[in-house]
Amino acid sequence: MTTRRVRRRTCRDKGKGKEVVEEGRAVEAGSSPPRDWVPAGDGDGGGEAVAGEAVDWTLLPDDTVLQLFGRLSYRDRASLVATCQTWRGLGSSPCLWSTLDLRAHRCDAEVASSLASRCGGLQRLRLRGHEAAVAVASALGARDLREVVAEGCRGLTDATLAVLAARHEALESLQIGPDPLERISSDALRHVALCCSRLRRLHLSGLREADSDAIGALARYCPLLEDVALLDCGTVDEAALGDIHSLRFLSIAGCYNVKWATASASWAQLPLLVAVDVSRTDVSPNAVARLISHSKTLELICALNCKFVEEEQAHSPTAFSNSKGKLVLTITCPIFKSLASLFPAEAVEEHGVFNECNWRNKRKILGVMMNWLEWILSQSLLRIAECNPYGMDDFWLQQGTSMLLSLVKSSQEDVQERAATTIATFVVIDDETANVDAARSEAVMRDGGIPLLLDLARCSRVSAQSEAAKAIANLSVNAKVAKVVADEGGIAIFTNLAKSTNRLVAEEAAGGLWNLSVGEEHKAAIAAAGGIKALVDLIFRWPAGTDGVLERAAGALANLAADDKCSLEVAKAGGVHALVTLARSCKLEGVLEQAARALANLAAHGDNNNNNAAVGQEAGALEALVQLTCSQNEGVRQEAAGALWNLSFDDRNREAIAAAGGVEALVSLAQQCLNASEGLQERAAGALWGLSVSESNSIAIGQEGGVAPLLTMAQSEVEDVHETAAGALWNLAFYSSNAHRIVEEGGVPILVHLCSSSGSKMARFMSALALAYMFDGRMDEAAIVGTSSEGSSKGVNVEGARRMALKHIEIFVLTFSDPQVFSMAAASSAPAALSQVAEAVFIQEAGHLRCSGAEIGRFIAMLRNPTPVLRACAAFALLQFSIPGGRHATHHADLLQNVGAARVLRAAAAATSASIEAKVFARIVLRNLEHHQAGTST
Repeated sequence: MTTRRVRRRTCRDKGKGKEVVEEGRAVEAGSSPPRDWVPAGDGDGGGEAVAGEAVDWTLLPDDTVLQLFGRLSYRDRASLVATCQTWRGLGSSPCLWSTLDLRAHRCDAEVASSLASRCGGLQRLRLRGHEAAVAVASALGARDLREVVAEGCRGLTDATLAVLAARHEALESLQIGPDPLERISSDALRHVALCCSRLRRLHLSGLREADSDAIGALARYCPLLEDVALLDCGTVDEAALGDIHSLRFLSIAGCYNVKWATASASWAQLPLLVAVDVSRTDVSPNAVARLISHSKTLELICALNCKFVEEEQAHSPTAFSNSKGKLVLTITCPIFKSLASLFPAEAVEEHGVFNECNWRNKRKILGVMMNWLEWILSQSLLRIAECNPYGMDDFWLQQGTSMLLSLVKSSQEDVQERAATTIATFVVIDDETANVDAARSEAVMRDGGIPLLLDLARCSRVSAQSEAAKAIANLSVNAKVAKVVADEGGIAIFTNLAKSTNRLVAEEAAGGLWNLSVGEEHKAAIAAAGGIKALVDLIFRWPAGTDGVLERAAGALANLAADDKCSLEVAKAGGVHALVTLARSCKLEGVLEQAARALANLAAHGDNNNNNAAVGQEAGALEALVQLTCSQNEGVRQEAAGALWNLSFDDRNREAIAAAGGVEALVSLAQQCLNASEGLQERAAGALWGLSVSESNSIAIGQEGGVAPLLTMAQSEVEDVHETAAGALWNLAFYSSNAHRIVEEGGVPILVHLCSSSGSKMARFMSALALAYMFDGRMDEAAIVGTSSEGSSKGVNVEGARRMALKHIEIFVLTFSDPQVFSMAAASSAPAALSQVAEAVFIQEAGHLRCSGAEIGRFIAMLRNPTPVLRACAAFALLQFSIPGGRHATHHADLLQNVGAARVLRAAAAATSASIEAKVFARIVLRNLEHHQAGTST
């Protein structure tokens, strides 16, 4: 299970069992005022504010209100300033609108127009999506804008970028990435150069090309341009870059069509060049050497993940050691130690080189270079983590992890967020299975990364909250890390973030709760923190199109519902209605799969609570689940079948499922899933097993063609599959018409094979019982012969099948017999001897089986059967069903008493024609009944 947008989600709790069980306060932009402060309704309050008492918010000092407004998103700020005249004036203060971050919310032309009146002094703008860029370019009207940082602008066009530049000529910094700008050409780049003469920083990602004319225009019209990053571009004119004489910092990371001889010769002549980034390129060692030798101003070359440079260093470790004071950073060199050499006069801890206090009082260019280095490292490390190239383990474990955590502490917000995104990415080593690398995740934990990321998740920026939550969620796939996250307060943080008004934050928080809820030890803590209510609320808060939020919320609820106590909390919080709503109305396969799994888990607790009945009584629930068994998605079909299996344990649900077309749907599913996954086969067979408890359903399953696919699944090599199929066949064989079909379909050899060869005692037991039902005399053998004669393909030797069945039933029973022990038990009247036998032959899982009165009556009748093998089999079965401590032992004991079983059991125990096994088993059943009677009398 994976995430997208480098979210890379994680493995989930699936659980198991015959009842299919799948198993500080965060301050955010947009959060409400603290609950213990109640604003006065009439605005006339006064005096000191006391927790829990009314307070007049309008009397707060202006500075306090401005600080409060500064922590809010523009939407929440606009809502608050509309409450009174005082706040309306304060809300328009220029200091609140010098910087605007629109990434957290939708921004279109209408929103941009509504903000235009306040944004006359706007200087710094962050946005996400090319639609937002279009809106800003056309409607915002911020003429004094100095900096634009845009993300997710893959669809940005030349026309939009040209308009953005033309309307904001005062731009000094333009950064658009990391998504590739595939629709931007050199024409737009020339237009930026012509319009924005004050430009100092230009960072663009994924351009198709940056030709000589465009770069030449930058050189001619942007005399202040000192920082250029053209990342992952198709082609870049390297010679033209040498004409931008104002350049101090240059990055062409990820560009693979560079003529390195030309580049090194041209860039070495730049009079102010301080640092170059050639990471993730095919730069040659000779080009690096020429830059070192010929540039008079260059201090730093960053060459992370450059194959040829690394090969040269591996061959000659001192290749770049004589670099005239210039640093060459590669993944094979000690990066922290190298950077520490920039501070020769001070003892700087290697891992503290990115701490701003180290360069604050140094020469200005050093501080600028370190900020630039943080930015380009955060870019390259993210790209490397996304590609996950072979052979990077040593780098990540030895220094990459520490470097990322250092960047999380950066003073640059985008560096912080990108480092958190990289942590979320590099720990995941397989997108499809969402496997998390244990060594990498534990390295983050050991280096103190969990408290650091949790602190970032507490900050007021929603973009930082979402990236930090994503990282913590992915790390929490590792059980050791999950424990630390929980111990450090992560559950409360995730629960608070799940209440966020921002979809991305809520989505990542729900993902974190999903992963933490895998651990049994965390489920109760999530419930105690209010996490269940928060997850249920998420389902109702977001529309059906937000699959990320809904899938994560439903997945977390599914894990929590696997716990008996938490399942009650899920139901109490409205979870049944929420999940059924998803199952009925959502069209997204991932959401449907998790919703069905959650409903299956809610229904899995049998007698412990009434959730099973509650799910069945929810309007449209059973119909929706029956419909989901026809889904094109295997995971959805599997979880829906599992839910129906669990729900069929309730008598009312069982009949309602059949009325909703469940028999036909599940037989069809069983027929279609024979080449599908083991999990789907098991659940399809299990659902038919559950439905077949009633006579009408059992006969209908046979008539619909359910016998043949169940016999095929009974031949599976997977124990869970053939065991479940055996259970369904056992139920079906109770009725003569189905018994006929099993014989006709060649089922006797299949059941005989299971009875003698399965590694599952339960499969062998239920196969023996099915065979006993078929040949206890109730099946009209003449009818089999008559039916069989209609087609030679159905012809069977009934008498031969009967002999084979009885032989293997006897062999099965004898596998539980020890002649010496049984002889002692038969000869002794001491309870201990019988107890020893009972303990030795008891099949633990059989205690979960619940028989009807008709079935118990049939076993009693079988005790009178003239065939000794069937009498022994019946006594063995009754022993399993009545043994004290079994889940349904009391129920079975009551049924036995109701039919006067004691007399028949005593006769069986004394019969001279009975085998020693039958006699001993009958005596044990009598002892069980006495135990039950003694218990009820007290």
